[in-house]
Amino acid sequence: MSPEHNPARHDRESVARTALALLDEVGLADLSMRRIASRLDVQPSALYWHFSSKQELLAELTDRITAVIPGHGAGVLATARSIRDALFAHRDGAELVLSTYALRLGSSPAQSALATALEREGAADPEERAVAILHFVLGHATLVQQRMHADSHGALLGGDQTDVTAGLDRIFDLGVTSLAGEISAAATPPRDRA
Repeated sequence: MSPEHNPARHDRESVARTALALLDEVGLADLSMRRIASRLDVQPSALYWHFSSKQELLAELTDRITAVIPGHGAGVLATARSIRDALFAHRDGAELVLSTYALRLGSSPAQSALATALEREGAADPEERAVAILHFVLGHATLVQQRMHADSHGALLGGDQTDVTAGLDRIFDLGVTSLAGEISAAATPPRDRA
């Protein structure tokens, strides 16, 4: 085997980086260990030196997607928006994070960031509210990504040419501030909705 085909040249970092790039190219449904191995020019079994299962790899991708969320300093609404933006930064990012979160895989920097923001703003029950807001953010982002995906394939019914995400920023902000409570809602500046 030539040096360029040696699986030892790959590490956890390169496997995860390649998997994240493939996620953006082919989407979650077509992201397989076989496809990742092919991109790295190794046998699929070589990936299991770095990740014990596909679920462990997906949990790592979730951690990478949510790693950009600010951990402190931002308000509740700004934190929720940054989580949503992180999910939207990758194809099927919301679905991936939702599925790994549902299976309790990986860490939860998003939930921790929300709890910190809620606590800083004096919200009652910050841990429970953080869970509720995260569930809302994951569901909302998944809905938006699915609408955008369907629209890009011409699969939306009705055939009208309206923006499939129109008005969803207002709904998102309303949902987050409602779940955060009055203290947090009052402490968060309104977003420009141009």
